[in-house]
Amino acid sequence: MVRSISMRTRRQVRFLRREFLQEGKLPFTELLTNRTVAQALADAELVWNDRIYTPLVTLWVFLGQVLSGDHSCRAAVARLIAFRCSQGQEPCSARTGAYCQARGRLPENFFSAVARLVGRTLQSQADLKWLWKGRRVYMFDGTIVSMPDTFANQQAYPQPYNQRPGLGFPLARIGAITSLATGAIIHLGFSRYAGKGQGEVTLLRSLSHVFSAGDVLLADCLMSNWRCLYEMRHQGVDVVTRLNKALRSADFRKGQRLGKDDHLVQWPKPWIRDLDRQTRNAMPEWITVREARVHIKEPGFRTKVMVIVTTLLDPTEHTKADLAELYRQRWHNELDLRSIKTTMQMDILRCKTPELVRKEVWTHILAYNLIRTIMAKAAVQHDIQPRTISFKGSLQTLKSFQPLIDFQGHRGRAFRLHLYGQLINCIAQHRVGNRPGRFEPRKRSDDSNSTSSSLPPLIWSGSHS
Repeated sequence: MVRSISMRTRRQVRFLRREFLQEGKLPFTELLTNRTVAQALADAELVWNDRIYTPLVTLWVFLGQVLSGDHSCRAAVARLIAFRCSQGQEPCSARTGAYCQARGRLPENFFSAVARLVGRTLQSQADLKWLWKGRRVYMFDGTIVSMPDTFANQQAYPQPYNQRPGLGFPLARIGAITSLATGAIIHLGFSRYAGKGQGEVTLLRSLSHVFSAGDVLLADCLMSNWRCLYEMRHQGVDVVTRLNKALRSADFRKGQRLGKDDHLVQWPKPWIRDLDRQTRNAMPEWITVREARVHIKEPGFRTKVMVIVTTLLDPTEHTKADLAELYRQRWHNELDLRSIKTTMQMDILRCKTPELVRKEVWTHILAYNLIRTIMAKAAVQHDIQPRTISFKGSLQTLKSFQPLIDFQGHRGRAFRLHLYGQLINCIAQHRVGNRPGRFEPRKRSDDSNSTSSSLPPLIWSGSHS
């Protein structure tokens, strides 16, 4: 039986909260509490002795490892030694074996529980002004990560079939559910890169329990299939996606006309091979969906016309312009994944077993959600939208302030709150530029092969989905 949380563990929780501004009078201070962390420990059914690498110390060292530019275990342990010396404690061994063993002993569900807890709590406390028409919008998309070429990793996540053995690396597919309002990742799914039942649609189906009635799912054209629309709508979740031209075409001469290039149509039930007859017969023969054609007149986009597919059927409550603007914001999903893979260097993982690979991913997600929490604090205090704050700028600022937060905590709570205030103010100043309609074509340099370009407006995804 897991023993009750000790005084030493409480101190470790307070330190972890201090690292990511989870204390004081700032907003969003109840994401990492003694009770919630203790619940995550209990759910993982952990029994441990109070030694150097307790679960929370191991988690803190792992977080520092994924946030650091040097992802080595040696640098992570050195940071722990420096902290212990600053607190007047005996330094631990500089060897990495004890840390790696402690990281291996912690179950995967401990890392995932804490990461999901932070994401859900941040989303539940989001300001109503950040929501879309008072509704919570979640985005779903997938990405690929690679890992070391070990036998265990190859067995769990094989390299692509068209690569010769020894010439490729194991690849894992990751599907993430992200909040449009805050950018927090709510849940995550893993699968192989290729094979039957390993695609993004299957990953979304396995994560559908995350949604609640009244939510809105914003996704790319892979999700505009009959079964996905039916199952989401049956759950009370509306979907906004884009017509997959490989599956069907839109004919605006048919159906119930709602306006120009806007109508309701009946989609017949297709033959779904992986369902048994009883389940398939229980589904309706038709579902009603709305198709709206949008013309993209901004220069620089490859796509000039697209058809939005949605289960939001009321043209008065949700106009075609509303749907176009909402789907335009799906580009945030691409930027969020880029922030995790590129800015936080998660594109190439470093662990040598599948379980440790998943733990490494969940630790990245936890660090990402905690940074998103700090950005939400800055947004609340300065009355701005979280999406207008630069993630990379926030990460850089946090890394600059962390040495002071780590080693000046003994100067008292008032000094820490002063540091927090300065950190929040600096983060709020790193804004994402909004230049709607601006277009700068690529230009080849006269004396080199390098090119320079300006991205189209960051929130418009019509040419990329």
